[in-house]
Amino acid sequence: MPPDPSFVQRSWFRKFRDAFRGIVVGVHGQSSFQVHLAVGVSVVAAGIALHVTLVEWCILALCITGVLTAEMFNSSLESMAKAITGESDPHLGNSLDIASAAVLVASIGSAIVGAVILGHRLGVLLKWW
Repeated sequence: MPPDPSFVQRSWFRKFRDAFRGIVVGVHGQSSFQVHLAVGVSVVAAGIALHVTLVEWCILALCITGVLTAEMFNSSLESMAKAITGESDPHLGNSLDIASAAVLVASIGSAIVGAVILGHRLGVLLKWW
């Protein structure tokens, strides 16, 4: 079957509208995304309080967006799996577990980076070094 021409030839406005709709669906439909978003906001607040540098802000922003992006991909795969079948399928189960593991790896890596940056800034602020 040929692709739907209305989908293939979308305007830039429609592409952005659809992407922002995806953000809304991802935020409202997934409690995990909301937890990661809250942690990201907490990291931003801590960064402000601890006066992180421009480079540190860039690294923290990449970590936050990396985790949120991984969570969005995970949510997307979960939604697609539900659309494909409501039955248990070991291949889909493996795929969903791998996607969840990707979020876990991104979260752990980001937590380590955040602890190093914010821990260092806290040490500087408290004159530990």
